[in-house]
Amino acid sequence: MPDSVESRFLSELPVERLIACHECDLLMRKPQIENGERVECPRCGYELYTHRHQVTRRSLALVLAALLLYVPANFLPIMQLNLLGQTSEDTLWSSVLGLYDSGMQGVAAVVFLCSMAIPLLKLLCQLAVLLSIRLDFGRSYGLLLYRIYHHLREWGMLEVYLMGILVAIVKLVDLADISLGLGLFCFIALLLVQVWLEVTMSPHQIWEALAGEDVHAGD
Repeated sequence: MPDSVESRFLSELPVERLIACHECDLLMRKPQIENGERVECPRCGYELYTHRHQVTRRSLALVLAALLLYVPANFLPIMQLNLLGQTSEDTLWSSVLGLYDSGMQGVAAVVFLCSMAIPLLKLLCQLAVLLSIRLDFGRSYGLLLYRIYHHLREWGMLEVYLMGILVAIVKLVDLADISLGLGLFCFIALLLVQVWLEVTMSPHQIWEALAGEDVHAGD
């Protein structure tokens, strides 16, 4: 249909039945799709979203796994350093305390927020959002927490801290005897689980479930 007729047709539809492309801003009618299908923009080919099966159950399992990994990842030794007969064990928490005690309180605060506090707050927000969908209770609070979670996403920087750990290991390996600790493997597992969670927890379906539109998101 001509652009003017199509624009008039779209303007008459309710907002919840419309979707806009994030790349080219094309406004179109939201299609009805089944599990496993995905929606692409007809103009630029950008993938708008994919309708995944059992989003809430799978995401909830991943959130619980991440929370179980959080404590050992932050408080178990990441590495054991043996230099000139002296042995020290470093954890993520001890690194924050070390920065603070050495006079770099600002850096310590940034490391604590980005590597410990905000990742935990993100997981708790995700847990509350998923429980509100799963239990069908307090979805208005779930909407608020999901908005907060999206604002926090850019501040959780576990991957940056992991790169710092790997760089430190490479630089110290020729100077001292280094033994990798269980905390490092838990930290890597936590990072991988969070990446998996980001892929599984489809924002499109979560928003719809919180609004009461997607009845299959909690299956």
